[in-house]
Amino acid sequence: MTTQSKKQFYFRLQISQQQYLQYYQGTANAVQVVSECGKRLHFPAARLRPFLTHNGIHGRFRLTIDDNNRFIDLQMF
Repeated sequence: MTTQSKKQFYFRLQISQQQYLQYYQGTANAVQVVSECGKRLHFPAARLRPFLTHNGIHGRFRLTIDDNNRFIDLQMF
């Protein structure tokens, strides 16, 4: 049995509701951010949907990926 290790990256987002609407409508389908350690991250915008409020998406997040850079989890802190 093999155990895959996980990588975690922290970043902050400030996206207005109007900006996120572009992702929701399919005009844009991916989000690109720079993590606190300087790594550029690219992931599907749909992963942010649970965090959308009337004010948009604002906060600090932790993205967890596996060794193959596949999405595991996204949490807000």
